[in-house]
Amino acid sequence: MIDVMMRRRLLAFVLVPLVLAPLAGCGYSLAGRGSALPANIKTIGIPLFTNATTVFDVEQTLSQRVRLEFIGRGRYKVVPDETGVDAVLKGDITGISIRPTAFDSNQQASRYEITVVVKVEFRDLTTDKVLYENPAQTFKEEYEVTTAQSATDAQAFLGQNSNALERLATDFAKTVVTAVLEAF
Repeated sequence: MIDVMMRRRLLAFVLVPLVLAPLAGCGYSLAGRGSALPANIKTIGIPLFTNATTVFDVEQTLSQRVRLEFIGRGRYKVVPDETGVDAVLKGDITGISIRPTAFDSNQQASRYEITVVVKVEFRDLTTDKVLYENPAQTFKEEYEVTTAQSATDAQAFLGQNSNALERLATDFAKTVVTAVLEAF
């Protein structure tokens, strides 16, 4: 009796992996690591975003963070030009606003919500087809005030708190690149 059970377990131990092995390459991948882009896209141009807001230099930071996020995904060569590339991602920053969301005991703002609105277009230059587009990619995030300053507009807050701009740009870049790569 024990011998029969041992044989069944051994048989199951050997056969189950053999049966399941062909299913291992079923096409699933981790979220954020896949790509819905055509295979012909190897080089992506990401020129400097345009900035229609009063926040100085935000286009530099957002453009660079989006480039770094694409590079971090490891599949594409990324350049800051729109010539000599397979695809181009353009961004137009159309709005940045800030509003306090929490206050301390002295009625000073201690937390802010920053909203960035960017027109984003990702175009395959080989086929001249728009693969992803969002005329108002809206990104909102709340940030703690790390110093005793108080800001009533985005220019003042982001100018005084470069860490908030860096965090915002990194989070924004992840959102945009994921949307482009996963065709959302």
